Amino acid sequence: MSRIIIIIGIIAAIGIGLYSLSSGSSDEDYKSRILRERVEKDEYMKNADESPFDEAKNSFKGLSYFDVNEKYRVIANLKPIENKKVIILPTSSGEESKYLEYGWVEFELEGVKNRLLLLEVMAMGVTRGTLFLAFADETSAGETYGGGRYLDLKKMPGAGSMILDFNKAYNPYCAYVDKFSCPLPPRENILKVAIKAGEKNYN
Repeated sequence: MSRIIIIIGIIAAIGIGLYSLSSGSSDEDYKSRILRERVEKDEYMKNADESPFDEAKNSFKGLSYFDVNEKYRVIANLKPIENKKVIILPTSSGEESKYLEYGWVEFELEGVKNRLLLLEVMAMGVTRGTLFLAFADETSAGETYGGGRYLDLKKMPGAGSMILDFNKAYNPYCAYVDKFSCPLPPRENILKVAIKAGEKNYN
């Protein structure tokens, strides 16, 4: 009997060790993936004709980011909106942009309960029907762009939750060049917590 207990203990120890290794590997894989995406975005910004830096490629030194931190990759409860309405967001150029209400995402961060309005893109084009999340937080107009940052999300029909990865939060093009017109976050999406993740101000 004691021999069986010893064997079970050894198996359990091995299992815990393997779990720890796989968990660490997973964390490293996640961080590496985010860093790789940032390198690829810098390459696009420096070389693509569609880049907002098209006329100043030689002076582009790369975007600035917070360190990757998994605590800002949160699982949020998703509450779809049944009677959806069209939402009109003002833009940085004084124009307007129309979106359709999609749902609310709720999550807790730094002990603060947060609620964000998730919108669906209505404009014709390749992004029509995708989900759009514009937000501002306690870093806005300081460490990050004052006009807020964005997250692009995919629809998950029937899902009661979704992952919000703020390590992927990015600046709209008007953070770099004034000629662009960028939607501003709805007032519901101004958070009372600092999201120290994703893209910082471009200097």
